[in-house]
Amino acid sequence: MQPQPAFLLHKRPYRETSALVDLLTLDHGRIRAVAQGVQRPGSRSRSRLQPFTPLHLTWVGAGELKRLRLMESTGSAPMLAGEGLLCGFYANELLTRLLPLELPVAEVFAFYGAALKELPLPGERAGALRRLEFALLEALDGEPVFCDLDGVELDPQARYIYRAEARRFSPLAPGSSGGLDGRTLKLLEQGDWAAPGLAAPARSLARAALAPLLGERPLRARELMQQLAARRRSG
Repeated sequence: MQPQPAFLLHKRPYRETSALVDLLTLDHGRIRAVAQGVQRPGSRSRSRLQPFTPLHLTWVGAGELKRLRLMESTGSAPMLAGEGLLCGFYANELLTRLLPLELPVAEVFAFYGAALKELPLPGERAGALRRLEFALLEALDGEPVFCDLDGVELDPQARYIYRAEARRFSPLAPGSSGGLDGRTLKLLEQGDWAAPGLAAPARSLARAALAPLLGERPLRARELMQQLAARRRSG
């Protein structure tokens, strides 16, 4: 096979000197593979197989568990620290949890690579994560449909609550608080997740749309981000 652009999503020890890895690849989506000998002291592959580092890989195996062969780094990982690093771990955990094995997701791969370039920049992080989340939702047929439960266009003057089971919105009674207003939802429909004033609504909608796919087990990276935010507020 031709070397495949890839990123490491998750790695854990496997037997004595190997690792079991989840990788996001350009043409094959998420694959799971054994990286033989990568845990051995002095292994050159050990330094290459790191989160956020762009890679070129080949592998063998017809089943769900592959075996890596060629492994080369094609650039350096972005300089991530603090909140930016946690955002990177969040993206990796989200893709590892939700992407089925070997589902081609070239657009998700593109948005992931773009996000890694933006995560070092505090002002760009939220938009980068929303674009990645909604690309993932679209790949999994889980993206919101911006109409009400009857398929009627949203009213800019009304307020709505998202119904994840239907992927649509139901109107709230006039005067009710909560939910999102139709005007905001119409702006979100355009996909400009980083527009002024849309950061919180976009995050809220992405979380609601992802919830049924993630199930009850919380994301560890999200918990760490909440703890970091709490420490900053108390400090």
